[in-house]
Amino acid sequence: MTETINQAPFKADHVGSLLRPKRIHDARQAYKDEEITYDELFKIETEEIEKIVDKQIEVGLKAVTDGEFRRRFWHTDFMEHLGGFEGYVPESGYSFVGEETEAYNVRNIGQISFDKTHPHVKEFKLFKEIVGDRAVAKQTIPSPNQFFNAGVRNLDIYPDIEKYADDLIKAYQDTILAFYDAGCRYLQFDDVYIAGLNAEEIPFNDSGYDREELIDLALRVVNGVLEVKPEDLVVTTHLCRGNYRSKWAFEGSYAKIAPVLFKKENVDGFFLEYDDDRSGDFKPLDEIPNGGAAVVLGLFTSKHGELEDKALIKERIEEAAQYVPKEQLRLSPQCGFASTHHGNILTEDEQWEKLRYIVQLADELL
Repeated sequence: MTETINQAPFKADHVGSLLRPKRIHDARQAYKDEEITYDELFKIETEEIEKIVDKQIEVGLKAVTDGEFRRRFWHTDFMEHLGGFEGYVPESGYSFVGEETEAYNVRNIGQISFDKTHPHVKEFKLFKEIVGDRAVAKQTIPSPNQFFNAGVRNLDIYPDIEKYADDLIKAYQDTILAFYDAGCRYLQFDDVYIAGLNAEEIPFNDSGYDREELIDLALRVVNGVLEVKPEDLVVTTHLCRGNYRSKWAFEGSYAKIAPVLFKKENVDGFFLEYDDDRSGDFKPLDEIPNGGAAVVLGLFTSKHGELEDKALIKERIEEAAQYVPKEQLRLSPQCGFASTHHGNILTEDEQWEKLRYIVQLADELL
């Protein structure tokens, strides 16, 4: 089969995570209970990843992910394996609307660096082999900005947030080059932290910086990382307002961050949440330069299985096209289907039908 040309983000794309099948949940529990070995768990995960790669290609997606099947959480599994950090269980989880998340987080315990043995890089190599030349293998990792959440930085090790930022930039530069050397040509930064900067009151702030200074810092960090980006590596940012068992954490438009981040962040595309009223209007898209980053409109919710009305999707695309040329627009769900191992409240069949529907409407409407 001819290799898929990397024109990511594609007309129909998706954020990354997929519902874990029962076999993976059962295997994880069996491993926890010491009934199977880690190697046996890894083999089961690999077999399930092979199945969902085939399924993504079957529904028509040109970029496929491993569904984040080896992770418990979309961010902590990566973060705790960066040099200078560890995972731990805090007293409480994050507060979402209607629910508190399972308690787990990361904290800074030393100087920040990229660990060359990071498991995500090894896992990507195998994933890339599974995909072969049938599609573009997409890798998702948390944005470096996720490390600015309060409680992550150790103020005794890094009293100066700018030094902390500099070391994060260097570690992430090494990260993206390691993924590139492993064959990755489509990398996505997932960023809930930036959504928090757009909230009426900034949560999780222990920096001493105000909103404008934090937005500027977030921009400098991502652009600093991207200074080493190879020309043929596509990097996108997903701006997420939280996704946990079909619940969300933040609401509001992108208006406060758009003049800086939309206008100046040197990524190839933005995955944006526009699946309901809490997302705000499309006016902030006016800050994205014409001919610049692609805008992946998350008009389809991953939080439930009901398919969106085609007429409404068409209407919303035309509305967004008032601010961004239509040729820059793409379609996707607003977030992944399982940002954590718990998954959103819908069935696997509904998940696949929604992805198939997105491919169909993208072909028809864009």
